Amino acid sequence: MLKRIFIGFGLIVTFVSYAQAQELNARVQILSPQIQNTNKRVLDVLATSVRDFLNTRRWSTDNFQAQERIDCNFIINITEWDGGSNFKAEAQIQSSRPVYGTTFNSTIFNYSDKEFGFNYTEGQPLDYSDQNYLNNLSSLLAFYANIIIGLDYDSFSKYGGSPLFAKAQTIVNNTQNAPFPGWKAFESLRNRYWLAENLTNKAYNPIREVLYNYHRQGLDIMHDNQSKGRKEIMSTLPQLQKIDKQKQGSVLTQIFFTAKADEFINLLSQSDPRDKMNAYNILTVLDPANATKYEMLKSNRR
Repeated sequence: MLKRIFIGFGLIVTFVSYAQAQELNARVQILSPQIQNTNKRVLDVLATSVRDFLNTRRWSTDNFQAQERIDCNFIINITEWDGGSNFKAEAQIQSSRPVYGTTFNSTIFNYSDKEFGFNYTEGQPLDYSDQNYLNNLSSLLAFYANIIIGLDYDSFSKYGGSPLFAKAQTIVNNTQNAPFPGWKAFESLRNRYWLAENLTNKAYNPIREVLYNYHRQGLDIMHDNQSKGRKEIMSTLPQLQKIDKQKQGSVLTQIFFTAKADEFINLLSQSDPRDKMNAYNILTVLDPANATKYEMLKSNRR
């Protein structure tokens, strides 16, 4: 699997292995504003267990240097707790990757999971198997770990995340008899099932190509040539437009714009008025949820 390595004055993609380090640098928050239970020690222990599970496990065959680890956030909001082992929760999962030659991190994944239920007892080890479903919490965390790493890889090499997305699909397959929602096709048009399906379905490869072109051919060259990088980013809009006509409302397209809406505005605000208006017309159709934000592109100021 291709991996990213930042060295000296260049960004290169290489097969060379270095000192071993895990892939994720995950920050974990467990929130419980709706829970009246006064003994919340178990939630502190849970946060530590989740953090350790994500950060100390090897998710791919690659070795990462410490500075290469992928920054991500898991904000888990406990909505119901019986005081024992049964939890209902929602989770916000975010990840980002550095932009070459800058101190800026670009958001790649920003996803809200409304069906993040699980069972957990204080001190319980989070066992996990690639082949079998053992418990919902470890399956949830493993699923998103693979999605995060896969999307990161896709942004550095075209289709680089395919092996990780295949693992995420296997997790979905293994959870079809799980007593928790979010894993099955019929439950929703926007859940974990469809996220894995889109990422492993070749019909959606053009969106993954956009992810690569946007980051590697656009953002990563802007430190040397802003005009060329911005032009490449602009070129992704007609690609997304074509994809939307073929696969309207796909979960993968929605996820892309959730992560990129604000960034599009910041990057394209320096374009000439004609390009900004063209971007506005496309983005408001593709991403109506953020139409108000895109109004900023209608300004003729540079």
